[in-house]
Amino acid sequence: MRARELGLRLRGRTGRHNAITDVAGVEVGYTTLIEGDDVRTGVTAILPRGKADFDVPCIAEWFSLNGNGEMTGTTLIRETGQLRLPVLITNTHAVGPCHRGVIEWVAREKPRVAAQWLLPVVAETYDGYLNDTNGAHVQASHAIAAIDAACSGPIAEGSVGGGTGMNCYAFKGGSGTSSRVVEYGRDIYTVGAFVQANFGARNELTICGVPVGEALGDDNPIEESDWKSGAGSVIAVIATDAPFLPGQCAALARRVPMGLARTGTTGSHFSGDIFLAFSTANVQTPSVYPVGDPGYDHLRHVPWNRMDDFFAAVVYSIEEAVLNALLAAETMTGRLGRRSPALPKDRLAALLS
Repeated sequence: MRARELGLRLRGRTGRHNAITDVAGVEVGYTTLIEGDDVRTGVTAILPRGKADFDVPCIAEWFSLNGNGEMTGTTLIRETGQLRLPVLITNTHAVGPCHRGVIEWVAREKPRVAAQWLLPVVAETYDGYLNDTNGAHVQASHAIAAIDAACSGPIAEGSVGGGTGMNCYAFKGGSGTSSRVVEYGRDIYTVGAFVQANFGARNELTICGVPVGEALGDDNPIEESDWKSGAGSVIAVIATDAPFLPGQCAALARRVPMGLARTGTTGSHFSGDIFLAFSTANVQTPSVYPVGDPGYDHLRHVPWNRMDDFFAAVVYSIEEAVLNALLAAETMTGRLGRRSPALPKDRLAALLS
């Protein structure tokens, strides 16, 4: 189930699939690992320009609300305002094999690109409540498989990919997505959001402005254990086909916390909250040493004083992506017999009515 199927009143007009893949060219793929009693993890791959043009840079920037987490490759993004290569999201202790997996995939697909230096973007959230996160379960081959599986169109949500073992507001969480359409003069653009939702304390949960967390405070095995209230982290990726400068992508990323706050979180110290935004509109020259006349890149961008509708699209799509992650996820039992309950949809609907 998704938020709109439950009848939740959410703001904004969505794209066709209400997903980050509504931005033309964006592809998403998963590897989901559910094995035995202890393995509940996986890998998510997001390809800004799809597999064919993965080495063509996008204008991009990032923002950290709370740095108790990891997103590799961000120093180069800050330096150049560009992103290339697939973006991967996984669990905290699997960043290394996913980083290696991107390199091996690039070397397989385009050896000339791998002959240069590669600084992949790999982000994480912590799944140690349900998953044996110290085990070497995620391998480079799983990262490669997630990239190979990437496609456009509707995508799965909840306990899939990197979100497999994640929890949100002490309910089962995971992967979620949404999109908004923005009219700009005679043009129409799309803003898409993807979240790996693994944050928030139960009493904080707010849906459509209604504080429902305390009313749903029973059946809370996560916070009844030794788990830190609100711990976990959230990674968000914003994609758009609107033409922006790097600083404008940074401004989009800075709006992500406003969407998260609409779901109730106040930002726990134990939650690493890191956000990436990219634009596919300006096709940049692939990063190679110039031969002959070096030429120029040209950028077209929306004026700063016309950004507000795009900011709103980020806020509303992030809010809905979190709700979609919560509603799609089902109850899961994992490491040490620990249980993460699904958000009870019938009770939620009654509260909201």
